[in-house]
Amino acid sequence: MTAESTLPSGIAVHDLDPKVRPQDDLFRHVNGAWIDRTEIPADKARYGSFMVLAEESEVAVRDIIIESQSAEPGTEARKVGDLYASFLDEARADELGADPIAPQLAEVAAVDSIPTLLSTLGRLERGGTSGFFQLFVDNDPGNPERYLVFIEQGGLGLPDESYYREEKFAEILAKYETFIERMLTLAGLDAPAERAARIVALETQIASKHWDNVANRDSEKTYNPMTWQAANDLTGAVDLTVWLDAIDVPAHALDEVVVRQPSFVEGLEAVLSDDHLQAWRDWLSWQVIRNNAAYLSGDFVEANFDFYGRTLSGTPQLRARWKRGVSLVEGVLGEAVGKIYVERHFPPTAKTAMDVLVANLVEAYRQSITHLEWMSAATRERALNKLDKFTPKIGFPEKWRDYSTLEISVDDLAGNMRAATSSNFSVSSARSASPSTATSGS
Repeated sequence: MTAESTLPSGIAVHDLDPKVRPQDDLFRHVNGAWIDRTEIPADKARYGSFMVLAEESEVAVRDIIIESQSAEPGTEARKVGDLYASFLDEARADELGADPIAPQLAEVAAVDSIPTLLSTLGRLERGGTSGFFQLFVDNDPGNPERYLVFIEQGGLGLPDESYYREEKFAEILAKYETFIERMLTLAGLDAPAERAARIVALETQIASKHWDNVANRDSEKTYNPMTWQAANDLTGAVDLTVWLDAIDVPAHALDEVVVRQPSFVEGLEAVLSDDHLQAWRDWLSWQVIRNNAAYLSGDFVEANFDFYGRTLSGTPQLRARWKRGVSLVEGVLGEAVGKIYVERHFPPTAKTAMDVLVANLVEAYRQSITHLEWMSAATRERALNKLDKFTPKIGFPEKWRDYSTLEISVDDLAGNMRAATSSNFSVSSARSASPSTATSGS
């Protein structure tokens, strides 16, 4: 882009559509020419300038990853290279088929009671299998200086509960059942059609306990802090402690939690019963398959993308394997890659310059707040106190994450993903168990 193609404001003139007046449609006026000449890539459902930047960064990261394959064994860099190599080995994935998940499916087949179901689910969840709860760690809205574990409704393979009850989604629900049957067949499970029907029926029951999207956006209704014992009491006769013990979170991580949808937890008692046990075994087998599909043979990958990519997202084409491999490595070993990326593309002088810029902005805010005539003394004091607590985070962390305990094998992709998920689980849970104060960032 030349200087002549931009306005002093930085707006790209060659992207403007002069046929559209800004007062009629500002978005089309500013972006019209770009929209007209740009085609959404076949492996994307949407496209924009941020994705263009991401693609440029993706190539730079791939170069780093490929070079890391020849790094010293045992180093973080070599783990980066080995993880990428394990994903790119398509021939080995096709050779193994469903073998990488056979031990997990055998565990599920041995479930003979609700307590066994809960303990098996807990163990599998730690390795990346979805459960009927979604767990995440965030600042406590009532006390932002600490972290808590949030317990959110889960258990569904479709985006939300409306897909199971609204007529407009009936066709997608039918395709979902067919998709499940296809995946169960690939995994070698018997009676796949009957199992798929039971899974959809169970998920429909689970969905009936879910809050809808409107209720889930209510920050007050979804803020329900309580002790773990109080949360466990919500399920009545069903003791979730068996599940919690199997997940094996750090001590005290769940002493206090935020239950976002208490009635959903209460509703689980009705479906966590012996008469639903076969359906739960089928459902848990499905979770194992669904959560590992992207790391198995090509037929699993294609079937998974056909439904979640084409049917649900409208994306025509699966991304190139190397691109998926880069995304996977960034997700698992992001800070290890980031450390190398920073060394090459973000010199210390750039960080110093940004630190100075942010410091100047903070000082400008301080002077502005200090001299605001309409602000009361008490409000000014609180505003300045908040400004003093602002912690800039520019470019990269002061302390990089330690991946020394994470074992990566060049020929075991599914095992690598289970190990990585377990490692991330420990890191996230440890944050909620830590008394350390939360900080602000930019």
